[in-house]
Amino acid sequence: MVEIKTPEQLAKMREAGLVVAAIHKATREAAVPGATTKDLDDVARKVLDEHGAKSNFLGYGGFPATICTSKNEVVVHGIPSEDVVLEDGDIISIDCGAIVDGWHGDAAYTAFVGSGHAPELIELSRVTEESMWAGIAAMKQGNRLVDVSKAIESYIRRQPRPATGKYGIIEDYGGHGIGTQMHMEPHLLNYVERRRGRGPKLVPGFCLAIEPMVSLGTPRTEVLEDDWTVITTDGTWSSHWEHSVAVTEAGPLVLTAPDGGKAKLAEMGITAAPDPLG
Repeated sequence: MVEIKTPEQLAKMREAGLVVAAIHKATREAAVPGATTKDLDDVARKVLDEHGAKSNFLGYGGFPATICTSKNEVVVHGIPSEDVVLEDGDIISIDCGAIVDGWHGDAAYTAFVGSGHAPELIELSRVTEESMWAGIAAMKQGNRLVDVSKAIESYIRRQPRPATGKYGIIEDYGGHGIGTQMHMEPHLLNYVERRRGRGPKLVPGFCLAIEPMVSLGTPRTEVLEDDWTVITTDGTWSSHWEHSVAVTEAGPLVLTAPDGGKAKLAEMGITAAPDPLG
């Protein structure tokens, strides 16, 4: 059931991934106090148009926008709106994707709006991002799906507890396969659930969107009346980071990172795969 990609197909996914990276750069620059989340969506649409790419979010299951804009206690799937204004001290997770010649890219990041953020929010984002990279580092031949889940969870559990008492690893949402569709088998938990077993073996051409979501409190969520917006049940703020990643014989290839993940993986003592686009 897992779609395995050829090197030529990975090159197309890399093209889509670079469009996603361009959207991240543009929306990060636009996420300033006074901007609306609709403004950010407009920025993303412009980048897609400039690259001749299509959105894989717009219309997906009826989703009405190009990106997800999840502010503060919103974990994921926030709908851009003219009524949601960014304020100094907010955090916002922006999740977006692109399609190039039928191949998908998908990634997310958490941004800080303005200045003066509480240390626990800065640490929350750091822990979430670093847990993603721990999962990426586990994307190597011979490992199994559960090794990625274990790496993510283990990193989070090792961190000092925040002032709120704990980090909540969101239970109802996780990573996924990606390729000719945005969401494919297998589903990737951000923690280990023993009854699921070890999962499929990671082989060259195996691609995952790795996306931990972590709150400053509960791991539990609820969906608002719009049938999309997911919030923490206790109102604590959350962070979301994601990259699309491929297993190759030469190491992990981070399809949605501008440099393919080379710099960050080098810090971890891991050699990233060569960029198929040169």
